[in-house]
Amino acid sequence: MSTSELYGALVVYAIIGGLELVDRTNFSLIALAARNSPLATFAGGAIAFIASTALAVSIGTALVTALGPSRIGILRVAGGAFLIAYAIWLFSRPVEEGAVSRTGHSALLTALAVTFLLELGDTTMIFQIVFVATYGGWIVLIAGAAGLITAAAVGTTIGRHVGLRVRPALLQKIVVVVLVAVGVVTILYGLEPRLLSWVG
Repeated sequence: MSTSELYGALVVYAIIGGLELVDRTNFSLIALAARNSPLATFAGGAIAFIASTALAVSIGTALVTALGPSRIGILRVAGGAFLIAYAIWLFSRPVEEGAVSRTGHSALLTALAVTFLLELGDTTMIFQIVFVATYGGWIVLIAGAAGLITAAAVGTTIGRHVGLRVRPALLQKIVVVVLVAVGVVTILYGLEPRLLSWVG
């Protein structure tokens, strides 16, 4: 692996994993692990994260191929605009303080289904789609999935110990600030990559 590929993998891992730590999907894993087997909850979440990452990479690769190298900036600008719009929408919504209700299914299947459904079109999935244009499919697939799996491990560990005491309101504010900041950076990178050459 070259230095640039390693750098790209570290960037993808840090951003995807970091955002997932304060994402609604991780909140659901925390809540599930607080009342079910943390190991089974982690396994279900990890499987769902791998599947959602593979889907994001497939979509990103298809978009990169359709747009061609000269129009990759369009994908980055659209992704950045989406992140800012999502942050505004998230900021306008009331915070859901309630925990995920218990179901009759096993913890693994419940975590798998909940995590996969929440990840569809979620912030981290959009990031992975956008990152394919910058770092390539294999790096995003491996580093993105690793970041999400790490977040799932942290979430289920937190859920085991203090899941029911976590206050989503503060974390939601942090998420909004992060989304706006990264959305602006993504748009700038799409419009003028030389301004932010350190990103790629």
